[in-house]
Amino acid sequence: MRARFPLAVGMLLTSLALASCAPAAEPQGASTPPAPEPVATTPPPATVAPEPAEESTPEPHADPTCETIISSGTVDALKSQGWTSMQEEFRIGETVVDGGLMCMWADFSTASDHGQMYAWGPISGETAATAMAGLQRDGWLRSSEGDHVYFTEDPAYAIATDADGFGMTYEFGDGWVEFADTKQGLLLVDWQG
Repeated sequence: MRARFPLAVGMLLTSLALASCAPAAEPQGASTPPAPEPVATTPPPATVAPEPAEESTPEPHADPTCETIISSGTVDALKSQGWTSMQEEFRIGETVVDGGLMCMWADFSTASDHGQMYAWGPISGETAATAMAGLQRDGWLRSSEGDHVYFTEDPAYAIATDADGFGMTYEFGDGWVEFADTKQGLLLVDWQG
């Protein structure tokens, strides 16, 4: 429908322009001077409303949700198993990550210890330093890759680990922190807030 409207408007404007340029018929036997031809004006260009953004694209600066902090493919896979999410406050030990969220994905209709956790939050340098000091004090293992700092639980106490032997892991970047129940799980957290 959208494509037809500008075409129809263009055809109507062209017809009007051509009709205004056609010479007026003179009555037979009249000797009056011809009327001046009307000056053709250029109509303003037709405006087209912008197409709405795709629904799956998060708005810039939108608040993160359990369905937007991880990839859409991960959300689809979790939902296909009948899992839903439960959102909680994002805490790193006793440190609260203001503006962050922790998401637990599982089948909450049945008692089970199967589930996956993902979290994301904005974090100041001061709060990150406090959180990292607490993790270090509590025996979490620190590592780094480039500008990112990781804290992983001691594998001796981990409930579940990934293929590389890492369990629950926090990743600290420039102004943000992520969490997953394994270090490899951090790859699924892709919030761009």
